[in-house]
Amino acid sequence: MKKNILIIGGSSGIGRALVDILAPAHNVYVASRSDESLNNTGVNYLAFDALSDALDVSALPDQLDGYVYCPGSINLRPFRGLKPETFQQDFDINVVGAVKSLQTVLPLLQKSDVASLVFFSTVAVQTGMPFHASVAAAKGAIEGLTRSLAAEYAPKFRVNCIAPSLTQTPLADKFLNNEAKLEKAQARHPLQQVGSAKNIAQMAAFLLGEESQWMTGQILHVDGGIGDLKTN
Repeated sequence: MKKNILIIGGSSGIGRALVDILAPAHNVYVASRSDESLNNTGVNYLAFDALSDALDVSALPDQLDGYVYCPGSINLRPFRGLKPETFQQDFDINVVGAVKSLQTVLPLLQKSDVASLVFFSTVAVQTGMPFHASVAAAKGAIEGLTRSLAAEYAPKFRVNCIAPSLTQTPLADKFLNNEAKLEKAQARHPLQQVGSAKNIAQMAAFLLGEESQWMTGQILHVDGGIGDLKTN
């Protein structure tokens, strides 16, 4: 069944990979700051900055069946060097942006028989990792929001969250931009690989589809095993 799916931040990284998976079979709406990568994809584009813009619902259909919030941040620094303003900025982009856009489209999602919502966290929330204090704090809020919304809106909505490890996206490029960094990152994972945007997008597509119809309130670790396994 063809669905109407809104992707916030779908012009790069995981969101862009998700567009490639969904666009051939669904009506996809992408709200992002740029549409440069979306040419010839067949999606409907809305200019939108999650931190400053109000989402224009007039550009959306009367009903939405799926909602995906992709914007995020990766500030990996020692805690002593993180200013409170950095925590606020990370919280704004990861949490407040999601809350504002979701509240705006809530009436459209409620018209669906069962809408599916997908958020993104990080493996560093449930597996303590140094230098992740700011992003882990913000994404921890996303995991709490996921479970709370899943309980509040069941059975009308299904709400799930994906918690990846380091993934090859433009956001993570500074951590993987040479062979030495890439090899070191791969070696930390039991599967000896760094995830791709497509790996994570495929899980998001699964959560949006009928195959996951008995899943809600879940935090799914797609992390190369780093969150649960110790191999050396």
